[in-house]
Amino acid sequence: MGSTTEAHDKPHVLCIPYPAQGHINPMLQVAKLLHHKGFHISFVYTDFNHNRLIKSKGQQALDGLSDFRFYSIPDGLAPSDPDATQDIATLCKYTPVTCLAPFSNLISKLNDSLDLGVPPLTCIVSDATMSFTLKAAEKFGIPEILLWTASTCGLIAYMQYHQLVERGYTPLKDMSYLTNGYLDTKIDWAPGMKDMKLKDFPSFIRTTDPNDIMLNFFITETAALCKARAVIINSFDSLDEDALEAISKSQPHIYTIGPLHLMLKQIQDDRLMSIGSSLWKAEESCIDWLDKREVNSVVYVNFGSITTMTAEQLSEFAWGLANSKKHFLWIVRPDIVAGDTAKVPPEFMAETRERGMLASWCSQEQVLTHPAIGLFLTHSGWNSTLESIASGVPVICWPFFAEQQTNCKYSCSEWGIGLEIDNNVKRDEVEDLVRQLMDGERGKKLKNNAMEWKKKAQAAASPGGSSSLNLDRLVNEVLLPK
Repeated sequence: MGSTTEAHDKPHVLCIPYPAQGHINPMLQVAKLLHHKGFHISFVYTDFNHNRLIKSKGQQALDGLSDFRFYSIPDGLAPSDPDATQDIATLCKYTPVTCLAPFSNLISKLNDSLDLGVPPLTCIVSDATMSFTLKAAEKFGIPEILLWTASTCGLIAYMQYHQLVERGYTPLKDMSYLTNGYLDTKIDWAPGMKDMKLKDFPSFIRTTDPNDIMLNFFITETAALCKARAVIINSFDSLDEDALEAISKSQPHIYTIGPLHLMLKQIQDDRLMSIGSSLWKAEESCIDWLDKREVNSVVYVNFGSITTMTAEQLSEFAWGLANSKKHFLWIVRPDIVAGDTAKVPPEFMAETRERGMLASWCSQEQVLTHPAIGLFLTHSGWNSTLESIASGVPVICWPFFAEQQTNCKYSCSEWGIGLEIDNNVKRDEVEDLVRQLMDGERGKKLKNNAMEWKKKAQAAASPGGSSSLNLDRLVNEVLLPK
């Protein structure tokens, strides 16, 4: 489908991500891939994130292109800190209730706007954790695809939630179960997963409340997967064979089209690629600093866009890094310490002036592919884990919540690219793990494994690779109007 196609003949996809940074990025990547395949794109932010994006990137961030347009809808939440991610449980509770009507109104508006040169909607691609949009798709008779932005192992783990409740593993009897060894209970009946313990399942099972918002949210959302025309996953086939086979029992139409950021490397369109989605302003100086460092000499530390920690944990990480005597680039978000401003100890700053750099945000993909990076200390969010795999960088995992626990388990025992750090972080352990991975035999082994996965990821995303072929199949079998 070339550029000569009349605007109103183009297939038209409406993309709506869950309103948090880690979901917006992959949805925008999918939108760009589809635009490149000849689709007109309408991309929906919530008003809250629309305003954050303008603050981070300037008004022109939402200019888009004539056939790649941005819209925003209210989320119905009470006002909160305009520079921090909104409370996840609150978003999960209210968006299904408050966003359906404005989303439906937007569909009506787009379908009535032929005079604006916008073709009629032919498909919706929604975040899989926004499954209320299926009601709108059904109302308007438009096919809907769901994008699962987290890991495949995370998805199959969430799909066990209803069984974990039915079999009485959760809700917990009381909070002492978090520390009495109960979480080490083996779970050997989950399809597509092996050697799992209760602690390896996404963290929302760690509740005593049968009405827990997040526990019930994921039971509802995973049950809706089979109602979509298809499910897209940001991964690649060889990474997830067992989990994919298990998921396909309830939703046979699965398309792995990742790593998305590698898929986008095939596109030579500067205008399209310049459309950004970072809700934080990146500091350009990180790359200049890395340019002056030796190959594989720097520890990159970033706990993502949502993780928070105590001031004490921040201090333990700081001194562990300092005592390792390694160079490090550490991203410290202003809101990383819960309920307080993030401050690292002044003595730490003095001690590490020569070998450390602190920044508030960076372009992570650029950092991870930089030759100076030898190790990634991460919260094990999926975007971070996959970017690490695609860059051949081993990891130290400090999972915070959600399916980060599952990603950590897979990184350490299935994929062989990482080591886990105790949740109750201590400086000696940080120092020890950093040294093991940067200097030790164990580190060499994990680095070799990471490099093998990098090759497989690149092969999948190359022309003729599994993810490339899956994208073509998705377009031809599902997205193009019959």
